[in-house]
Amino acid sequence: MPKGIYECVNCGHREIIESNEPILEGACPQCGGDMVLVGFSIEAEEPGVEIQVLPGVEELVSRFYRAEFVEKRGEVYIFRVSEILERDFEAVLREFEANGYWAALKRAGGEIVLYVFPAGEIKQDNPKIGIALFILTLISTLWAGYGLAINYIATLDQFGLPGYRNPYLIAVAFSLSVLAILGTHEMGHKIAATMHNVKATFPYFIPFPNLLGTLGAVIRVKSPIPTRNAAIDLGVSGPLAGILVAIPVTIIGLRLSQVVPASLVPSSGKGLYLGTNLFFTILERAILDGKIAGNDYVVFLHPVAIAGWVGILVTFLNLIPAAQLDGGHIARAFMNERLHRYFTMGIGLTLILMSYLWTGWMIWGLLVLFMGSAGNPGALDEVSPISWSRKGLAILALIIFVLTATPVPFFVK
Repeated sequence: MPKGIYECVNCGHREIIESNEPILEGACPQCGGDMVLVGFSIEAEEPGVEIQVLPGVEELVSRFYRAEFVEKRGEVYIFRVSEILERDFEAVLREFEANGYWAALKRAGGEIVLYVFPAGEIKQDNPKIGIALFILTLISTLWAGYGLAINYIATLDQFGLPGYRNPYLIAVAFSLSVLAILGTHEMGHKIAATMHNVKATFPYFIPFPNLLGTLGAVIRVKSPIPTRNAAIDLGVSGPLAGILVAIPVTIIGLRLSQVVPASLVPSSGKGLYLGTNLFFTILERAILDGKIAGNDYVVFLHPVAIAGWVGILVTFLNLIPAAQLDGGHIARAFMNERLHRYFTMGIGLTLILMSYLWTGWMIWGLLVLFMGSAGNPGALDEVSPISWSRKGLAILALIIFVLTATPVPFFVK
């Protein structure tokens, strides 16, 4: 039986135990807490027993690494690597995949360890599901856009402001703007995944009968991320692509928006307001500068501007550096799994504390903690260094995260 590496859920104590059970209740010698299986010892368990390696596996490994076979656990072959002959891990992985295997290059106890195991089965998607969800999201965003258009037109009439008053065309403009931003965000991920030979679905849109008509869109990654460089590419590509569409959408929407002196807006009654961030504020000041007199004004956003604001908010939320969010994949590239798990827990608790600013952060905090409980496995290759270009992308992602940060997305006053 292989020896497992166990970690206490309470005090973090680690030790090697001759077991492979997922949880050992009350086994921690330090505090008596439960011990959770987090890995395996790479030392051969029975030195007197010779385990045969499939010839194809040994030949593959010898082409790319100088390595010594250590042991076989189930269908996983484990090698201790003394020299890396091929630095392009993605090229290595393609060769392994062509022969029906995946490989992972990790550090364990100061050594480089190569794991070779059968490639997982990747099932074909049912395109009808994606098409159906897209149609439903189109309908729900049209409905939401129509509601926003009616309110916008009523505001124009109330203050005698000029502006286009066809609610159906406004609804279409809102719907297409939202779908373009969300779709481009997810297609950014899809393109980056394809570039790194990561199997991923096309975007799945999520319809929802709320103010915006959707909860966003997602893609499913169906094969492991090969390298830390690839993880950064996949994490940055979506937010970067989405924000590049959100910028022109926001500019067009702001040009269609109306500015009214605050003194003309009745103070009685409560209304729903959208929170702001540095990114939106910069665009607002640049586009509406000619319409703004002083600082005492109210902007009635055109529905297309609201769509742009949504795109900016989605970018911020996805770049939160926790769990398996886009920002979480970027952060995981620079952290080991244990540190990233603690980092995720800290962010989740911080979001819960931020619920005094906006109640929605309570849901987001709990969601981050829930996703974080599953961990983030990281890239297959955690040995090769991160390139300077990817470090630059990570810094760009951090800058976008700060600029789009929206502490209070919605408020009533």
